[in-house]
Amino acid sequence: MPNYSSIRDMISHRIVIEFDTGARIVGYLSNCRPNEGEVQLVTLARARFEDSEGNVLESHDSLTVCPNLVTGIALEEGPSARA
Repeated sequence: MPNYSSIRDMISHRIVIEFDTGARIVGYLSNCRPNEGEVQLVTLARARFEDSEGNVLESHDSLTVCPNLVTGIALEEGPSARA
């Protein structure tokens, strides 16, 4: 398991969050939440989403994302969702 607390050491630096598809989010780390313990959310300033080729797909002045490993994706609502 990654040490998510070490992300706080990167505050005010430009970071890259990479995904298995080659897509990535690049921006300046401005905040981590919660304030103590394992980081569950980060806020990036001047953030941009890039595809695997480095093309910018979206840009944001401020963006909050979860930097943690995804362990699953499931349908919560809809015709196939389980009650």
